[in-house]
Amino acid sequence: MFRLKLVPANTAFKFIGLRYIAYAVSALMVLASMGLFFTNGLNFGIDFRGGTMIEIGTEGPADIGDLRNRLSLLNLGDVQVQEFGAPNDVLIRVEQQAETEGSDQSVVELIRAELGEGVEYRRVEVVGPKVSSELIEAGTLAVVIAVILMLVYIWFRFEWQFSVGAVLALLHDVLLTIGIFSIFQLEFNLSIIAAILTIVGYSMNDTVVVYDRVRENLRKYKKLNLDELLDRSINETLSRTAMTSITTLLALLALYIFGGEVIRGFTFAMMWGVFIGTYSSIFIAAPLLMILGVKRDWSVAAPSSTPSV
Repeated sequence: MFRLKLVPANTAFKFIGLRYIAYAVSALMVLASMGLFFTNGLNFGIDFRGGTMIEIGTEGPADIGDLRNRLSLLNLGDVQVQEFGAPNDVLIRVEQQAETEGSDQSVVELIRAELGEGVEYRRVEVVGPKVSSELIEAGTLAVVIAVILMLVYIWFRFEWQFSVGAVLALLHDVLLTIGIFSIFQLEFNLSIIAAILTIVGYSMNDTVVVYDRVRENLRKYKKLNLDELLDRSINETLSRTAMTSITTLLALLALYIFGGEVIRGFTFAMMWGVFIGTYSSIFIAAPLLMILGVKRDWSVAAPSSTPSV
């Protein structure tokens, strides 16, 4: 019976030998991401900037181009028109107007007057500047708490060296995800925060699989050089890592193509996160154990710092 194998059995790739190249590439990408974040910033969506969101239904398939042209004539600033779900479901996002009384209601009235009676208004939401700033703080806090909890979990499950290596890999993934959105000025909204939190969990799962095998091999091969042991551990988990990543990417690609504009940003962030998380678990998290000085003999408890009486 024919079986498709993405990764051959008993691979012996020398990943640890490439660690300095990986460190250099990752350092450059992280520095570029941080530099672009502080210079270009992020293209915050209405969730974070404030504004009005209107969900409408048209009688037939919506002409998105015509709707964009008509609404652009109203001089409301940044107006985004997206199809989502059925062909007649349309989402309209309008940026925050000048802070005058009734400005948000006037936006809705202008759009109603322009689109006429043949449109069903299903939902109208207004996000004020105060709410948007609170959402930014809440989103940032959620990511920070997630990373800290991962640090604590790995510390208890393994040792502090594994914990530090895993969290550095997580920070690497989060910073590069933010960086890609800053480079291309893609819309950054609450769904991207959700994607980043999902990336944190996915990347940690990949890293834990490799670290589990490293710990097993530390017990099994006590005299093997650490670089060879790490290479062996990565190669032994490579098939599982590749299969998980590729199947996840295929599902995300289908969502990106057929899921519509509303979730396109989320799926793009997830695809990038899966790719960069797989890279970091192999080329960042595992090689960092060489620098951090992982305990070699797991058959005995770590030596206590308290002198015996």
